[in-house]
Amino acid sequence: MQITKELWATAPDGKEIFRYTLKNASGAYVQLASIGAAIVSVVVPDKDGKLDDVVLGYADPLDYIGDGPCCGKVPGRFANRIRDGKFTLDGVEYTLPINNGPNHLHGGPEGFANRVWDSRVEGDAVEFLYYSEDGEAGYPGNLKAVAHYEWSEDNELKLILTAETDAPTVVNLTSHVYFNLDGEASGTVLDHKLALNASQYLPTDPTQIPLGEPADVAGTPMDFVEAKPIGQDIRADFEALKIGKGYDHCWLIDGAMPGQLSTCAELWAAKSGRKVEILTTQPAVQVYTGNWLKGSPKGKYGREFEDYDAIAIECQHTPDAPNQPGFPTTVLRPGEVLEEAIIWAFTA
Repeated sequence: MQITKELWATAPDGKEIFRYTLKNASGAYVQLASIGAAIVSVVVPDKDGKLDDVVLGYADPLDYIGDGPCCGKVPGRFANRIRDGKFTLDGVEYTLPINNGPNHLHGGPEGFANRVWDSRVEGDAVEFLYYSEDGEAGYPGNLKAVAHYEWSEDNELKLILTAETDAPTVVNLTSHVYFNLDGEASGTVLDHKLALNASQYLPTDPTQIPLGEPADVAGTPMDFVEAKPIGQDIRADFEALKIGKGYDHCWLIDGAMPGQLSTCAELWAAKSGRKVEILTTQPAVQVYTGNWLKGSPKGKYGREFEDYDAIAIECQHTPDAPNQPGFPTTVLRPGEVLEEAIIWAFTA
């Protein structure tokens, strides 16, 4: 494995942003950046062996700071939404910044995704570290978060997310990478086929906070148990799809067990022949079909993005878990180590 490091940009606060390239013997490669511990490129072959970049990213490195799509980055301290920006832990109520309607999203406007992480090459891996101080964005406890990436000779990208705290807190970490398996500048993904290992999803209120009880996908446009084109039902007369202008919901992974890898999703593109299988130890997956990509910063290859140009398949814990005791806990206490894995396996 060949790993190179370069100075990519300097953030407004003076911190240096580094970009790492991990290239395997076949020439396929991944690029990572220390702004938000981001995946900024994944270049893999199609059915004819032609290499293309299959993840969304920006032409200007500084556009990754404060972008609406959270493109390719690790959001935190809590990925997804927390209702009204409030939660209670051990009898103490905490208040977080509101940045998504009435709710707190992805750790707020100054969340992990918009921070420059420390970084290093560690053997055949690249590691990013972010130290979040007690009280940052309203969260309790000093928290150390690490994103550890590995790229294999078989075109598998592995991300291991870990966190430790010195006081009780809540944590939900994921990767917000966006895929277009025909290539970053190729247009819509509504013709991609998606399969989800999930027979239930979480209905939400109009602000996209889960109502609490999961619902069966059978007989609804939310059913991806059998693979189907993303666009097949996206404009159906169905309340969940009207709320988000497309898919932006959380599915519960069937048979998920803490600490055990399971397949949560498979995505195919007929045109290029590329496929990605996604495995994770997390209990849920938020699928977002890029419903609001229009108006984002210009892409790496000069394209202005349109809505539905890419899909994010975010392996994570459930939204608003700190306020919903029926969901798997996101509480982390001193002496515990949060450890979750996501693997993206690319084939053609």
